[in-house]
Parts: sequence; structure tokens; C-alpha cells
Amino acid sequence: MRYLIAWDGGLLGAIGFGAAVWKVAARDRWIGWTPVQRQAQLGRVLNNARFLILPWVQVKHLASKVLALAARQVTIDFPARYGERVVLLETFVETPRFAGTCYRAANWHYLGETTGRGKTDRTHQAAL
Repeated sequence: MRYLIAWDGGLLGAIGFGAAVWKVAARDRWIGWTPVQRQAQLGRVLNNARFLILPWVQVKHLASKVLALAARQVTIDFPARYGERVVLLETFVETPRFAGTCYRAANWHYLGETTGRGKTDRTHQAAL
């Protein structure tokens, strides 16, 4: 699910949600899923795979406000399109490049680090 972030003055950015990552130890531990439960429920978890506020847009608290609005909207739009209720949103922050401040401000919870292997890992090694 993809959304443009706009106002009367024009385009401010974009945000997109897609399929959840198959295995994330911190997430799966936090939820308490068994492998069977994860397989059955993973289609109801969405990954915030893209989020961009255009670099020339300077509006205080815009990013956290957009995250909050998008979280509400995607829980309406996803079931309408796919017939499944969203139970969780996840994202990954590329540290040390970003701090994830807007996610914390929008009440997202930090669950832990990943191994860095990527969504389509086949080699069981961290992506470089």
C-alpha cells in the first residue's frame, strides 16, 4: 500500500507498506509466536518499507504526524483491499545513518537489532 503525502501547496513525500519480513527474532519473541503461528499470521503484519519527507520540506513534527495518520489509514485500506485485518506494523531503521526519532514520537516501539541479513536472504550471512 503506497500513499503520497500532500497538502494544498503540493507534494511533501511518500510512504509505503509491504509484506512483513519472514523472520525477525526480536519481533517474533515480542509477539510470542511459535513458527506455526508466525506462518499463519504473518500476512497480517505490514512492513513500513519506504518513508520519505522531501528534503526541502521543513515542518516540525511532520514525520511523526504522517506516521500516525498512515498507521490509522493503512488499517482501514488493507482490509478493504485484501480482506485481512492488520495486527502489527513494523519497520527497520538504518542506524547509525538515522535515529528513528519520528517513529518513537509516533509511539512505535523499539524491539531490538536485526542480524542485517535482508528480506530475501538465501546465504545466511549479513548483507554488506
